[in-house]
Amino acid sequence: MSPVPLRVVIADDEPLALERLALAFRDIDDAEVVGAATNGLEALEMITALRPDLAVLDIQMPGRTGLGVAGALSPHDRPEIVFLTAFDGHAVDAFDVEAADYVLKPLRLERLRQAVERARRRRHGGAARETAPETHSDGSGEGFWVQGRSGLVRVDLSQISWIEAAKDYAILHTASRSHILRATMASIAEQFPPPALLRVHRSAMVRPAVVQALRTSGAGGQVLILVDGTAVPVGPSYQRRARAWLARAP
Repeated sequence: MSPVPLRVVIADDEPLALERLALAFRDIDDAEVVGAATNGLEALEMITALRPDLAVLDIQMPGRTGLGVAGALSPHDRPEIVFLTAFDGHAVDAFDVEAADYVLKPLRLERLRQAVERARRRRHGGAARETAPETHSDGSGEGFWVQGRSGLVRVDLSQISWIEAAKDYAILHTASRSHILRATMASIAEQFPPPALLRVHRSAMVRPAVVQALRTSGAGGQVLILVDGTAVPVGPSYQRRARAWLARAP
C-alpha cells in the first residue's frame, strides 16, 4: 500500500521560480502540491486554510518573508518548513523556527528531494522534532554554538551528518533539522580536520561515521550515500582523498 502523499504548499514571488518548483514536485514521489503562493501574505493564508504537511517557502518575499510566515504559525500545529534561499544579505535575520531544511538557490531537484524526505521523516516520526535546544554532549567538547530561540545553543559534532556551504554561512545538517552558522568551509576544515570531518567538495564536508557507501554517478562523478539516504556529491579534485580516508575509517 502506497504511503499517503505529503500535501505541500509552495511559495515564491518569482513566477518562473514558482513554476520550476511546481514542476520539480512532479518528479518527487508521494508529494502533492495543493497550493502555490506568490507572496508571504498569500502563503500564510493558504497554509492556514489548507493545513498542508509541508510548506516550501522562499525566504525573501513581499508582504511577509518566509521566516515571517513561519514565525506567524503556531509551533504546535504548523507544517514542516523548508526554506529556499539565495543567502544574499538578510536571509538569516532570524532563523531558529525549527525548519526541517534550507535549500539553496538555484534549485536542484536532488537537493529538494532530500529536503522533502527529511520533512517526511519528521512528520511521521522517523526523526522526531527537537522540541528542546540541542545540548547533548558526546564528551569530546567538540561542536558548534549556533543561534537559538533564546540565545546560543550547542550542536555537538557527533550530531552532524554533513555541512553545506552557503556563501559566508554554513548549513549544519543533523538527523532532523538544519542549523545556520556564520562560518566558512575553510575555517571549519581548519577547526575540524580529518577524520573528524572530511571535505569532499568545495561546498560540502561529511562526518565519516555516517557514510554508508561511495557510488559512481554519471560522467565519472561520485557521491557519498549517508545513512539517512542523503547523497552528497564528491568533487573531482576530492575523489582520491575521499576514497583514501574512507578506506582507513574503522
